[in-house]
Amino acid sequence: MSKRILLVEDQEDARRIVRDLLAANGFALLEAQTGEEGLKLAQTERPDLILMDIQLPGIDGYEVTRLIKADPALRHIPIIAVTSYALSGDDQRAAAAGCDGYVAKPFSPRVLMARIRELLK
Repeated sequence: MSKRILLVEDQEDARRIVRDLLAANGFALLEAQTGEEGLKLAQTERPDLILMDIQLPGIDGYEVTRLIKADPALRHIPIIAVTSYALSGDDQRAAAAGCDGYVAKPFSPRVLMARIRELLK
């Protein structure tokens, strides 16, 4: 059975890029367009990994990450922040929220896949 990855991303173009990349690498993809949808899917589907945009409508990615990591049933799920927030210190802010990895947009597909594989070992 292929590993399931939840993508929480509000931009269709970004979802399409990640969707194609993950499909080409044999992963199953769950998609959410808002933080609220992402949290619900994490709770009901229990994905193997989450790719979390930070700037989302409604609850932002930092808060969704904090809520997931506060839930004993979900805290083991690795979360990679995939965001255009690429200023100095944003990676530390993502880590402080509970993210296990950080990839800045625009990302290299090779770099993103390396982070995913590293966290799914």
